[in-house]
Amino acid sequence: MSGENDLINLYSGRILALAADIPHLGRLDAPMASVKKRSPLCGSAVTVDLSVEDERVSAYAQDVKACALGQAAAAVTGGAIIGRTLSELEAARDALRAMLKDDGPVPASPFDGFEVLQPARDYKNRHASILLSIEAACEAMTQALQADCA
Repeated sequence: MSGENDLINLYSGRILALAADIPHLGRLDAPMASVKKRSPLCGSAVTVDLSVEDERVSAYAQDVKACALGQAAAAVTGGAIIGRTLSELEAARDALRAMLKDDGPVPASPFDGFEVLQPARDYKNRHASILLSIEAACEAMTQALQADCA
């Protein structure tokens, strides 16, 4: 029964509030890049559209079909992504991965909202869903920058 209570506690009020209010939901009309990522383990999926200007995210939208943890992570990503560079996105992705997998510190501001997902460290089967939005954003940003240079 303890494991079940731990799982219930994982879905805290803060996580559920984030999941209910995801910024930049939807799709962009003419993005510079679009990336869809899916977690084969749980079926969660995120599609990210973005555009860049002066090597920073200038427009962003996301279609999120994920569990509450994946939705909360998408909310944090969406709330912090506008104006960010690829190196900032990659640093946030790497820090989130380290926080979940290696008991690393919370990602730096403006991605410090990922802190709410620290209790998910013990639920390895949820890590892929949590990482979807920031991984898709990094991949889309890379594609957009390559297209911008072409």
